[in-house]
Amino acid sequence: MALTNEDLLAISNLLDIKLRAELQPIKDDIRDIKLDIENDIKPQIQLLAENYVPAAKRFEKAVPQLESMQADIEIMKKVITEHSEKLQKIS
Repeated sequence: MALTNEDLLAISNLLDIKLRAELQPIKDDIRDIKLDIENDIKPQIQLLAENYVPAAKRFEKAVPQLESMQADIEIMKKVITEHSEKLQKIS
């Protein structure tokens, strides 16, 4: 028994309908995921970026000041050590 073109077309239509029905939950899930990304994740990432960038710039600007302070502290340690040694000898 050979299938006619009409039979093949009917089978094709049935398969299309079945495939659409099977894919609809997946499409719905994808839509929900897109909405979550758009409404929840993107704003949170934006907020993180808005807070991170200014903080990073402040830290970047503070590096030379920190390095200078570290150098000053090293000098102060040496001076204090020398003064402590001199005071030890005096007393």
